[in-house]
Amino acid sequence: MEKKYTNALIHSSSPYLLQHAHNPVNWQPWNDKITEQAQKEDKLILVSIGYAACHWCHVMEHESFEDGGVAEVMNDNFICVKVDREERPDVDHYYMTAVQLMRRQGGWPLNIIALPDGRPVWGGTYFPRETWMNDISAVAGFYRKNREKMIEYAENLQKGIEQVSVIEEKENILPKNFKMIESVVGEWSKRFDLEHGGRIGAPKFPMPVNLEFLLYFGYVKSDKPVLDYLKLTLEKMARGGIYDQAGGGFARYSVDESWKVPHFEKMLYDNGQLLSIYSKAYQLFKNDEFKLVVKETVDFIERELTDKSGAFYSSLDADSEGEEGKFYVWNAKELGKIIGDDFKLFSKYFNVNTKGFWEQGNNILLRDGSDPEFVLKNGMSESELQQKKKVWKDKLMNARRKRARPGLDDKTLSSWNALVTQGLLDAYKAFSERRYLELALKNATFLQNNILTQDGKLFHVWKKGQKSVAGFLEDYALLIQAFLTVFEVTSDEKWLELSQTLVETTFQHFFDEKNGMFFFSEKDADSTITNHFQREDNVIPAANSVVANNLFKLYLFLGKPEYLNIVKKMVQTVVSNFRNYPMAYANWGTLMLRIYEPHFEVVVCGPNSEALLKEIQKDFNPNLIGLFSAKESEVAIFSKRFKNGEDLIYVCKAGVCDLPVKSVTEAKKLLETHK
Repeated sequence: MEKKYTNALIHSSSPYLLQHAHNPVNWQPWNDKITEQAQKEDKLILVSIGYAACHWCHVMEHESFEDGGVAEVMNDNFICVKVDREERPDVDHYYMTAVQLMRRQGGWPLNIIALPDGRPVWGGTYFPRETWMNDISAVAGFYRKNREKMIEYAENLQKGIEQVSVIEEKENILPKNFKMIESVVGEWSKRFDLEHGGRIGAPKFPMPVNLEFLLYFGYVKSDKPVLDYLKLTLEKMARGGIYDQAGGGFARYSVDESWKVPHFEKMLYDNGQLLSIYSKAYQLFKNDEFKLVVKETVDFIERELTDKSGAFYSSLDADSEGEEGKFYVWNAKELGKIIGDDFKLFSKYFNVNTKGFWEQGNNILLRDGSDPEFVLKNGMSESELQQKKKVWKDKLMNARRKRARPGLDDKTLSSWNALVTQGLLDAYKAFSERRYLELALKNATFLQNNILTQDGKLFHVWKKGQKSVAGFLEDYALLIQAFLTVFEVTSDEKWLELSQTLVETTFQHFFDEKNGMFFFSEKDADSTITNHFQREDNVIPAANSVVANNLFKLYLFLGKPEYLNIVKKMVQTVVSNFRNYPMAYANWGTLMLRIYEPHFEVVVCGPNSEALLKEIQKDFNPNLIGLFSAKESEVAIFSKRFKNGEDLIYVCKAGVCDLPVKSVTEAKKLLETHK
């Protein structure tokens, strides 16, 4: 069927932009020539930012952007620009900072009006149709009558945006002992929800970066309350509606405080990071529930978010057939037909009752407790329950296959793919499941061949053979992290060399000598928007914090003390931020633990080195980096450590090594001695 309207977004690769390609609004994709056009036509720029899985973006499109009357007002008064925030996190950050400085609510869709030169003057998130019409008309009218006042406001706001990006020179003192970090966690713990896990209140976000830090902290300090809280959080998430009980994988967040009702979109970056945290938590707690979560989440990613090339797609929409969550929820009558004779037991297990009831006759599947608790209450064996669960889930997935699927955002983002590769490698370390390693290596090889250029630069986006958007710091940082882990797991030095190449590019194009931090976008890029230094964690770790963790690891691998000096300077600039707001600086906290708590390197050389290292790493030990090699190597950490085909295990603390031992038992004794 021929569409009535088609705009310039039709040539985009982004599924989000393509969703708006047939709006009557004359949308254009973001590019730095937009300001030239706007200045030539003397029009304000209207920038609308969202992403493919965003529910309220769909609502606003239907109410406003598909409406001819609204489109007429927008087209007459503005150069209208649509931005996929996942493709252009730099543009999103710039305008989100502006909206926050305006003291207006930020979120997505993010709607901004800017001067013809791109400097913002007005903004907010979702607007109902009439409010939208009135507000944008008022801004356009004000510009015509009060141009100088609007320009003055834009200048002041721009100064504020630039000030936010400035790293103040402070007399930061590196923590000389652990007391500061302990004190910070003590204050943070007042926000722990000890009933449901996560942070007190609603909505609830998983925040894997925070969970990772707390797991590390709880382990090295033997802090039982913190570890109990972490275990509770992971259990409650795995049993709640935020986790897809039928098909695996986590939704973006829960709208309530008990993880029951998810905002149903599934994002690649969440699931990649949660693979890591559940794998590590399994190593510590030996909880089979966590092992199943990892397996089912990998199944979900492989089944629904994996391209035949080995690339991973970005997300699944919250909506299908115009309804939020329709793909994932169930009514009791339907479930009775699907499950059959076991429906009564099934209903007990998955709470097809008032607890699991959501709205419009639909239920969200969720669990009350552990499987051992359930079998005890219901007089059955553990193996019997596991067999039934497999049958139930197979039936649910068969029924779900007949439903209209939610929209797929099939673009590939370098940084998010790297997070999944890291998660798969952490899962492989925990479970020695070959499939996890194969998926990780296939994706790492894809990234090497399709995202990385011959001169050591990266692209941020890939889709159907086409790459676009110059890589951001998060792409470099997270790919280096993943490639270094591939090297640790496989001993293939190609991945270490690739990491070194990317580090050199990062220093050349992103490093700011003055403050010792790295810009988010290339520092020499010609852009309308203001560059910034990403130091705060969000749903993924801050790019600078990942760079610093990578450099610390490379300092140990390559024996480069200059890297450690840079790392310490980077940490200095955020100590006070971590002290005041640890939830946004948790990955820096993890780095501080590595620097200031005992940290070990276990280097195993010889024909059986891989198996020996696996035995040492079977249990959770976050303050240990393990490397193995079956052959002579020039890498600094292996240099001159091979002897006549013998298996030798070197236990080192901050680069200083004991004499080698030959058994895992002896190596573990040395690790205990040096704690």
